[in-house]
Amino acid sequence: MKESDLNKLLTNPNLVQEKINNFLKNKILKKQSIDKDEIHGHTLKSDHNLRFISGNITLGFLDWAIVGCYYACYHAALSLILTKGYSSKNHLATLNVLIKEFYKKGLDKDDLELISNFLDYQDVLFYVESKNKREDAAYSTKIKFEKNEAEQLRIKAVMFVSKIKSMIENLY
Repeated sequence: MKESDLNKLLTNPNLVQEKINNFLKNKILKKQSIDKDEIHGHTLKSDHNLRFISGNITLGFLDWAIVGCYYACYHAALSLILTKGYSSKNHLATLNVLIKEFYKKGLDKDDLELISNFLDYQDVLFYVESKNKREDAAYSTKIKFEKNEAEQLRIKAVMFVSKIKSMIENLY
């Protein structure tokens, strides 16, 4: 996804809702009861992927480390959307729910108390960028990636997962 496409979603709640409705209609996205065990399972999977990333950076499998960064974030995102009763097996559907339910801009003073419950633009942009890097690492024939790039992505993934886990803890 291009940054311009992301910006369209972030600035057009009607477009986001339309996409969510289509995902629900086509059973790509589902409404379900909130399942704390499943939420916990996705956060455990995120942590598992973060451990996998560190090992693969050390061993030089940077392409798989980049793929792991994305999936650590994706499982964290899945855990977060489950707190709103959504289940997804589609990256774009998950992103749309994240935007609808957690992305806010133009916060006023009253919102500052709730700021830890909302994703900001940089978090959503990182999620999209890591998906794009995951696609390059997983589907291209390229096996040479910069260790520094993989390490920076790992650090951002750890921060993203930590933020999601904190948001979930604040909900329960």
